[in-house]
Amino acid sequence: MTDDKTRGAAIGAKFKQYLFPSNATYYAEPLALESGTGTRVRDFDGGEYLDFFGGILTVSVGHANPRVNAAVRAQMDRLGHVSTLYPTLPIAELAEKLVRLAPGRLERAFFCTSGTEADETAVALAQAHTGRQEIIALRHGYSGRSLLGQALTAHSKYRVVPTQVAAVKHAHAPYCYRCPFGLQFPSCDIKCATDIEELIQTTTVGQVAGMIAEPIQGVGGVIAPPEGWMKVAVDIVRKYGGIFICDEVQTGFGRTGRMWGVDGEGVEPDIVTMAKGIANGYPISAVITTSAIAGAWAGGNISTFGGNPISCAAANATIDVIVDEGLAGNAATLGTRLREGLDAIKRRHPFVGDVRGRGLMLGMELVRDEPAGDRTPAADTTLRVLEETKKRGLLVGRGGLHGNVVRVAPPLVVSRRDVDDALTILQESFAALEA
Repeated sequence: MTDDKTRGAAIGAKFKQYLFPSNATYYAEPLALESGTGTRVRDFDGGEYLDFFGGILTVSVGHANPRVNAAVRAQMDRLGHVSTLYPTLPIAELAEKLVRLAPGRLERAFFCTSGTEADETAVALAQAHTGRQEIIALRHGYSGRSLLGQALTAHSKYRVVPTQVAAVKHAHAPYCYRCPFGLQFPSCDIKCATDIEELIQTTTVGQVAGMIAEPIQGVGGVIAPPEGWMKVAVDIVRKYGGIFICDEVQTGFGRTGRMWGVDGEGVEPDIVTMAKGIANGYPISAVITTSAIAGAWAGGNISTFGGNPISCAAANATIDVIVDEGLAGNAATLGTRLREGLDAIKRRHPFVGDVRGRGLMLGMELVRDEPAGDRTPAADTTLRVLEETKKRGLLVGRGGLHGNVVRVAPPLVVSRRDVDDALTILQESFAALEA
């Protein structure tokens, strides 16, 4: 009879044998997970881990959330799938809910199954609405695996074919720690934003369809723009005829301590894309926009799996939990406590170059020696941190262009004790690297 430990190894072996070799896993010995509840997951050997990455910022209301699971079970017994050719109660309720929660005056929703699809839909809408083709994206940004998604993505690791979409132009990211202009905020006058005007003047026809940007870049390494960056950037894009696509795939639904990452930036998006935390792990994404922009899609339009009743039921329940339990506020409060703890770790260890982010979307950039001025990316140190945290029962993520950013993003239901436990493990793990 196969014991659980052997089962875990067998699952890892099958994963490696039958999935694409490019399908990355964490750790020298990949971790096969068996179950999860709330903020914790378990492997087949009985090991328990505090999950501070949440399926890449997707498990927003905790593993096996009872309200979400109950809604899914009820919908499975009622109706599983019909496509968007037939209205259902879950899709209608979810569309209304998202429009009411949306930042700005957005009125129409369209459903897909992934963030990649949502971003593609948004770009097509911008092009159809404006009659223009060129799109501004950001360096270090990530928009998915499709051909357009790869063209929008400015991160060589995730671009496996030469770009086939010449209409995408990449502006500098608001990456203050590694400012491309060698400046410092605020004396920089937000050069990374004002430079977008010259980018449009020199690399486009002079008019653009729009700009797509994440309020905080996730895959790029939790790059959070300085105050005022977004408004300056969006104003320039609109000056040249474009609209603003706000990519809330990772930042939406309370993750940053606000319902939307764009909240508080003084900007109303023309289109918002969302996925991940919307349904606590069920495959669904959405695009919300104005009636005028939605109406620009004049051709036929359906989505076979977008708006699936089960996924919509999960999304409706997930959003209700976020709102009813005040989880955006929890993310703000405990995000502050978590940030203070990460800052304290930075002060103790010279290879922590920067701590950044907002709410429960935080990152620690690791370098060779920050006090000595050596900001060479330390990807090897990042890998060692992940191994040490795993050994002690904590799962965190990894990101950044050079793979040297530790990503810390627990479910929004995280408790004060969870945060304190995670900080203890992180400190022990960092200390172990210097032992």
